[in-house]
Amino acid sequence: MNLVKLKMRNILLIGAGKSTSSLIKYLKEKADSERIQIIIGDLSLENAIKFAGNHNSTQAIQLDIFNTEQRQNAIKNADIVISMLPARFHIEVAKDCVNFNKNLVTASYVSDQMQALDKEVKQKGLVFMNEIGVDPGIDHMSAMQVIDRIRDEGGKMLLFESFTGGLVAPESDTNLWNYKFTWNPRNVVVAGQGGAAEFIQEGQYKYIPYHRLFRRTEFLKVEGYGKFEGLANRNSLKYRSVYGLDDIKTLYRGTLRRVGFSKAWNMFVQLGMTDDSYTLQNSEDMSYRDFVNSFLPYSPTDSVELKTRYNLKIDQDDVMWEKLLELDIFNPHKKIGIKNATPAQALQKILEEKWTLAPDDKDMIVMYHKFGYEIDGKTNQIDSTMVLLGEDQTYTAMAKTVGLPVAIATLKILNEEITTPGVLRPISKEVYEPILKELAENGIIFKEKEREYLGYNEDNVVG
Repeated sequence: MNLVKLKMRNILLIGAGKSTSSLIKYLKEKADSERIQIIIGDLSLENAIKFAGNHNSTQAIQLDIFNTEQRQNAIKNADIVISMLPARFHIEVAKDCVNFNKNLVTASYVSDQMQALDKEVKQKGLVFMNEIGVDPGIDHMSAMQVIDRIRDEGGKMLLFESFTGGLVAPESDTNLWNYKFTWNPRNVVVAGQGGAAEFIQEGQYKYIPYHRLFRRTEFLKVEGYGKFEGLANRNSLKYRSVYGLDDIKTLYRGTLRRVGFSKAWNMFVQLGMTDDSYTLQNSEDMSYRDFVNSFLPYSPTDSVELKTRYNLKIDQDDVMWEKLLELDIFNPHKKIGIKNATPAQALQKILEEKWTLAPDDKDMIVMYHKFGYEIDGKTNQIDSTMVLLGEDQTYTAMAKTVGLPVAIATLKILNEEITTPGVLRPISKEVYEPILKELAENGIIFKEKEREYLGYNEDNVVG
């Protein structure tokens, strides 16, 4: 037996949110064979106890990450730390992990603060694995596997596009928006704000400002699941250096929705309802109808409905109108009920009432990669897709695709199968090959399709 596994090892999990159900289940199943003890720390002891269950290899503790002594004691006693906290809180945990020589795993993007620890992490021979969830995470690993394969065969990358969507499963798709919240609703409401989307398309730099973002979409078909639309993520260009694609002609990363969602969402953007930069007066007592009216011109005669139609240029037979009515957004009796709410917070309240998953609803993760490349003077394209449906409200597709890569990576670091030190993303073969193999065994499978490459033509640049 591997000497690493002989002694009992402590895995400290900080933050027991919705996305940790599959992560904890996986570790429990491996507890005996891997000789691990899982310490689940959460601000709510009750929540930690719920996730720990009656398992002899789990322990629940209350952990307030702003309580320095409590946090440091927990980290000191761990062999490896998983932080599933909101991204902005990882840094406190990371600094302690450096001080106490502990490896760290997170599913979040590498922040500037986290990257600043890289030199010290390397000096201490520690592994700080980040971006090992679904997006970022599975997208990196599945993309790099194909990109490395193309390069190994002597190919040159011309195009890389990648889309991911957290959506509702077809059998639970019961509203006109073809959408329900399967993840943090706030992130959906404020998505795309804070700067223009930047990408490169056929050698041309392209920018989409927020007010145009939801009207510039790309259509994609996934066999067995129909048509989707992709809209640009904020900054695709930073992935050129991450993926080693500095000379690529097209690089575009985006989010997937069902066709028609973006056009409808654009109504909220145009009215100003997604703004999160100021607060509304008397928002606590404001009705849904008052909220809509606050963004429309005053009229002594026209109704809120009429003003909305006129301002958004919605024809009488337009499905956009039905989508608004379905949200009950003109109701004069329902209250926002939030003190000093921003428009985005008020909109979120309205949407949560209609878009929260029902107890028997299931979610769905869809990922779609396009790889355009040249080999032996010929151009080719590979399209790679992955679809995963959730089991129920606890073991959602989102929880599985976030939690399993985190759990698998944690054990591989603990067992010294992943040893490269530093602040890392899962983009090396050492990391992605064994993890993707195990994900496939758990139903997270990519299907590849060869097709004609219809991209860049140097003799006829029209981009």
